[in-house]
Amino acid sequence: MNRIVHGDNLEVLRGLTAGSVPLIYIDPPFNTGKRQSRPAMKTVQDPEGDRVGFGGKRYRTELAAHTASTTGYGDSFADYLGFLRPRLEEAHRVLSPYGSLFFHIDPREVHYCKVMLDGIFGRECFQNEIIWAYDYGARASKKWPAKHDNILWYTRHPEHYTFNLEATDRIPYMAPTLVGARKAARGKTPTDVWWHTIVSPTGKEKTGYATQKPLGILERIVRVHSNPGDLVLDFFAGSGTTGAAAARNGREFLLVDENPAAVAVMEQRLAAHLPVRAEKSRKPARKRVVAAPKKKSTRKSIVVKTVAKTRGSRTKPGALPPTDPTTT
Repeated sequence: MNRIVHGDNLEVLRGLTAGSVPLIYIDPPFNTGKRQSRPAMKTVQDPEGDRVGFGGKRYRTELAAHTASTTGYGDSFADYLGFLRPRLEEAHRVLSPYGSLFFHIDPREVHYCKVMLDGIFGRECFQNEIIWAYDYGARASKKWPAKHDNILWYTRHPEHYTFNLEATDRIPYMAPTLVGARKAARGKTPTDVWWHTIVSPTGKEKTGYATQKPLGILERIVRVHSNPGDLVLDFFAGSGTTGAAAARNGREFLLVDENPAAVAVMEQRLAAHLPVRAEKSRKPARKRVVAAPKKKSTRKSIVVKTVAKTRGSRTKPGALPPTDPTTT
């Protein structure tokens, strides 16, 4: 069942069954030290306005009623790795035997995060560092402009994992005349450098949420690293792009965010795929222990934990039968 949960992602993760999630993608705050926001603008008809519209009418641009303070989020942590570690440890626990984690971060923090992930997953479970390169925005004049993000791919098992390369989109050759017309027309599979534009500020994909990631990036991850019907988890869900990619490709999604603005954006964006409105996570209530009356025997209660069955995944050619990665 597709779900959006409003609450602390750590509490939600602790409530999930171990080994139950085939694919996790997260785009956590980057610890920029700034407030991430994208102010919404609107145009108002004004004879003295600075814009000319249909029929020669003039308009002025002004800030919409909901300001950045209500739609953005703080992106500063005194102990950034201390904030991430327990969440990534839980992500490792809930990941299925053939599952993958994609961790999206920027060049300033990626080195520290990779060392931490190596410790949680094991260096042998690191598969790729994907570079998402884009060419948009201002140009620095005192250093090379930073125009890429880093996506770290880890798997639960070092050798056996879901990787459906035939399901990926294909991209143009950089030198099509060198490969012939037939190959050039078909295109090639991507490498670990993904050239993809950011979400257009004026495009239909834009939700207005700060730090929204392109649907094309998430669709590539979902198609290759999961199977139809699989559950895709994003516990820093933001604008809900992971959910949109999952729904468009026949997967289920579980999206978690503690920002009410993010939840509102996701509810509107994914309304057609939601059976119910977003739920609010609550910490489990503590049970009151009442002493049994003297001279009366009491029976111990037995708690039976049901483990949900997970859908099987296709693996790399030549993969061995499923094994528990914790025993290898």
